[in-house]
Amino acid sequence: MTPALDVFPGAFPHHPPPDLDSTDLLVDHDWRAFIAVERMTNHWARPGWPEGFRAYYWMLTFPDAGDLMSRARQCQDALAHLGMDCVPGDGLHVTLTRIGSTDLVSNDQLRLLADLAEQMPLTTFDVAAYPMAGSRGAVRFTLAPWSPLIRLHAALSEAGRRANVPGGKPTAAFRPHLGVQYSNRERPAAPVVESVARLRTLEPVSLEIRSVELVELWRTTDPLPTYRWRVVRSVPLRPRSFPPSHSGWQQG
Repeated sequence: MTPALDVFPGAFPHHPPPDLDSTDLLVDHDWRAFIAVERMTNHWARPGWPEGFRAYYWMLTFPDAGDLMSRARQCQDALAHLGMDCVPGDGLHVTLTRIGSTDLVSNDQLRLLADLAEQMPLTTFDVAAYPMAGSRGAVRFTLAPWSPLIRLHAALSEAGRRANVPGGKPTAAFRPHLGVQYSNRERPAAPVVESVARLRTLEPVSLEIRSVELVELWRTTDPLPTYRWRVVRSVPLRPRSFPPSHSGWQQG
């Protein structure tokens, strides 16, 4: 069963979509939230990231997703005139949930957390990345469907509770997305929205989610501001089972 989402002031969009599995409704919901933004913020001015800060997170990463990297680069090239900070191809990711800063989570807790995550009864699933929408601080792909991502977030949050780590936002506030470039200053949103709108006829990119990564995450400014990470543990999801064939063939 998929946990319910709720209105959450710290999330974007504040209100959850009316359906977690309808591609059309998810894409429309993200777009309507983006076109309502009047001013974009500086993504890097977010609180909670002092100089040298590092934290553990659960993320989805895409080191071998060539189609996703190509589509992201195509969109970044089309939006280059905006002067935003692009997410490098090997930096594309979906943030699931925060585990805690590195000074508040012990190695024993990390091992327990990863062990608990490996026991989750969750299987691999497919999502698609749809060009394109945004938030107050970024331009990003819309992901669909949301239900398997919400279930994964809830399971990881429960594992974090059992491992007694600080944790992040509740599942009710989770809004899955995949960032492509970050706003590096305050600016009117209208020119960004207008430029992004031209990319909304591009085909989506399919992604098969086979694992979830426990990472140590930090920011770097060399050569440009971006996020970097090292994988502490990759937790595989269970293979999907398919219904038996009904072709009528039987072994003699």
